[in-house]
Amino acid sequence: MPVLRINDRGALVQILQLGLIRSGYLSGSPDGIFGPDTQSALRLFQRNFGLPQTGELDAATWAQLQRFIKGYFTKTVARGDTFWGLAAQYGTSVVAIRAANPGADPNRLQIGQRITVPFGFPVVPGNIAYSYELVALLLDGLKARYPFIGTQVIGQSVMDRDLTAIRIGTGENTLFVNASFHANEWINTPVTLTFAENYLSAYVRGGTIGGADARALFERVTLILVPLVNPDGVDLVTGAITSGFFYGNAVAIAENYPAIPFPSGWKANIEGVDLNLQFPANWERAREIKFAQGFTSPAPRDFVGEAPLTAPEAAAIADFTDRNDFDMIIAYHTQGNIIYWKYLDYLPPESRRIGESLSRASGYTLELTPAASAYAGYKDWFIQENNRPGYTVETGRGSNPLPIAQFSTIYAANEPLLVTALQETAAL
Repeated sequence: MPVLRINDRGALVQILQLGLIRSGYLSGSPDGIFGPDTQSALRLFQRNFGLPQTGELDAATWAQLQRFIKGYFTKTVARGDTFWGLAAQYGTSVVAIRAANPGADPNRLQIGQRITVPFGFPVVPGNIAYSYELVALLLDGLKARYPFIGTQVIGQSVMDRDLTAIRIGTGENTLFVNASFHANEWINTPVTLTFAENYLSAYVRGGTIGGADARALFERVTLILVPLVNPDGVDLVTGAITSGFFYGNAVAIAENYPAIPFPSGWKANIEGVDLNLQFPANWERAREIKFAQGFTSPAPRDFVGEAPLTAPEAAAIADFTDRNDFDMIIAYHTQGNIIYWKYLDYLPPESRRIGESLSRASGYTLELTPAASAYAGYKDWFIQENNRPGYTVETGRGSNPLPIAQFSTIYAANEPLLVTALQETAAL
């Protein structure tokens, strides 16, 4: 995390504000503006943690504050400590502490033993702009709370950021879900991460999600999730990148397409390649269509690249797909409240019926992909190569990037959709 100071703005300031709100030093919602209130709250935090009261987010302050973003801290057991006492002291639950410490016997805690204590609040926020930095912290927090989940780096972005997959469940059949292929469609990253957290919470409690038994789902199907396919592009849109070589290059690219607002209109990766036009499913036809529309060079959107799978993010997703045996995939995009289910004349078994089931669960319309967008997408390629059900889910309504105020409405429609997708995958 870089040093943050008064008058700074953007997604990274929202992370700072989230930490101050969760720790009780700031009220309201994160607005991404490092103003006097944020500075005063930060100085009070620094004073109470014995830090120099600089009013800046420096390395020492961040070391103390980030626990409130990750949602847990590590404690050395002292005489008299119990799971029950710690749960009461820190506003959490015994169930949560047990889940985070599967190797610890709550009846025989040893003095000096190190244990993980989750805070009582959920890890994944639904009220701030997302960034690579935030997602990395949230994945750390989820892994600490639920150490039985798997995480795997499947590749790197242009800027060498890790593309991370989460694995939840032990079932033989697998559902692959991804989000944020397009930079200004980042709202689906918190949607998918919130589902993962709610599902895991229901699992450890022995509860339900979307009316389904979470433990039964966990045992019948494996959910694999890549919540942030395009981290560099998302950071550009949300203001987590505002300087440096790659930012300057993006500005130069945007100047060639003045009709597209910058950075809000940016869909591509940081080098101006549209990742969902990178797959070898009639890529040449996609190139013809997009070149005819004027996207003949790196652009904020709709440039197909010099050849299929030349963008590292798209290549990583393709390679990960090839190395796994996914029974079904869902690629999240925005907007329209639509589910696209078919590619050309390919008709995988059960694909229409499952699409209708997802439509009923979410209230979204099941449709065919428009001709101008019907080629070179990840869903198209998956169906072509595997003859298995694949869906593009377009969440929300309005202009991209959708405001975070739509998060709750989008999530409400997509929790039942994803539960249904898990159930359908288990039955394939």
